[in-house]
Amino acid sequence: MDDRLATQDRSGQMRRISTRFALMMAAAAVVPLLAYGAVSIISVGEGAEQAVIQGNQNVATRAGGQIERYVLDSIRILNAVAQDLRRTDLKPWQQERILLNFASQFGEYKKLILLDENGKTIASSGAEASDIQLPGADSVTLENALISRFTIDDDLLPAAVVAIQLPQGSKGGWLVGQLRLEELWRTVNSIHVGETGYALVITDEGYPLAHGNAQLRPMIARRDKQDNHPVFAALHAAGRDSKKPVSAQYASGGKDLLGVGVKLASLNWVLIIEQPTNEAFAISTRLRQQLIVSITVALFAMLLVGSLWGRRFIEPILRLTRGTRALAAGQLDTRVAIASSDELGQLGTAFNTMADRLVELQEDVRKKERHAMFGRIAIGLVHDLSHPIQNMGNSCKLILKMWDDEEYRESFRRTIERELAQIKRVLDDLRNVARPTPVERFPIDVNKTVADLVDSMMTTAANAGITMAIELAPEEIFIEGDLFALNRIYRNLITNAVQATPPRGRILVRTLKQPDDVVIEVADTGCGIPADRLDSIFDDFVTTKRRGLGLGLAISKKVVEQMGGTIAVTSQVGVGSTFSVRFPLTAARPSQIAAM
Repeated sequence: MDDRLATQDRSGQMRRISTRFALMMAAAAVVPLLAYGAVSIISVGEGAEQAVIQGNQNVATRAGGQIERYVLDSIRILNAVAQDLRRTDLKPWQQERILLNFASQFGEYKKLILLDENGKTIASSGAEASDIQLPGADSVTLENALISRFTIDDDLLPAAVVAIQLPQGSKGGWLVGQLRLEELWRTVNSIHVGETGYALVITDEGYPLAHGNAQLRPMIARRDKQDNHPVFAALHAAGRDSKKPVSAQYASGGKDLLGVGVKLASLNWVLIIEQPTNEAFAISTRLRQQLIVSITVALFAMLLVGSLWGRRFIEPILRLTRGTRALAAGQLDTRVAIASSDELGQLGTAFNTMADRLVELQEDVRKKERHAMFGRIAIGLVHDLSHPIQNMGNSCKLILKMWDDEEYRESFRRTIERELAQIKRVLDDLRNVARPTPVERFPIDVNKTVADLVDSMMTTAANAGITMAIELAPEEIFIEGDLFALNRIYRNLITNAVQATPPRGRILVRTLKQPDDVVIEVADTGCGIPADRLDSIFDDFVTTKRRGLGLGLAISKKVVEQMGGTIAVTSQVGVGSTFSVRFPLTAARPSQIAAM
């Protein structure tokens, strides 16, 4: 049963690894393929769209030039008639004959009239021409002719009044004709882009003159302004002298359209060609779809090949995986056997070499750690015990000579007790590192315990030339803990602050009540702790002082955590350090605070 489970586990591992390996091998080929495909799809699509836009712009440019030539040629023809009328020997009936002949030959001018300098009619192409008026103040000059703004006549044809001034002495002041651009409609209707693309012409005021879409032609009769048309607005914003075509994509009439436009500079008109985007970009869409299908097929083919090919490499990888896990579990005698001369075989050999080397390095590290630890302990013991032992030895030598001196015997007793207490503290620290002393929990008045300890250490701070102040929370605050352990923590923090603070420095001890916690802070104006040592300041045998085992803060941290609290430090070199001890508040109260 166990063998079957182990076999199933290995089979499951093989399937998972083979899948990941296949995906890895496929990704090595797929990522470049996908990147290339994405770039190709974007580039081909954008290139095809730009080609369509450029093609439509070329059509618009050519058609715009054709329309401009048509209008300008019509004006030039009227100029030619004016040249004939400048002859002074022509009689009025001859002038009228010229006008009639011209009107019959050129359908653009059905109404012509010749006026003298005073505006009196000299000759006309017919009675219907008598209602023609000279262009007003809003007219423009083009090809030496004054042209009124184009409007739509009763036949829905673009029309304008063209006036050419004759020189003085030619029996006429103005040749005036009504220009009707019937050919403009045929030109606009002949412009086709794709199957449904069409053209329209808009004046500089935004009024449409001709439209290639029969369904939208009523807007011409209604005089619907098109000044908000995206292409018209873009050309208008580009300025009168701009000759560069513009393009835009927008929605109109429930369709997404591609619009391109050019400005007819001499007429200040705009020619716009519109085409549904689904038709304009049909080739681009098909190219994108073909590329996506091709890339998808290639992707699945690579995944299949990678999955089949990757299974050949799975067993050596599984052996290396099991060997690595065994090494990580501490089984340094684990070795792998891979009968292969390729890179996997070389990797197996390197693994075995690494395992042999790890055994050697581990033993070497153990030796060095033991030597380093014994050295640090020895140096710390020498530092912490040499001074008390030296004081005791000196006192013993003197007591032999001054035994009869009662005052010196009392001083000898105090010296021995003090130094023995110092030695006991060092030994207690060593014992607490190896086996922490259990703490008892009972309600403790934090303000009272802190105040009592600070008061007992005021003399120590004063002897070092340091001012020590205390700030207590205004209300009573209680925690559950061990009074002896708490006093040891406070004493360690204050002693460290005294040793780190130079004369004329200041130490502040304060208590703070927060919603759920009590914070005891010991802040000094000492030398500070370097930033790179803050993370290890609470580790065993780590100290920033010249002497000592470096166990005070480590033991304090362990005791604080035993009582369910935390301890932290913030420090800045040259400014000082602040140690913060945090304990949870308790609602319990001791039966006799004074007895504690």
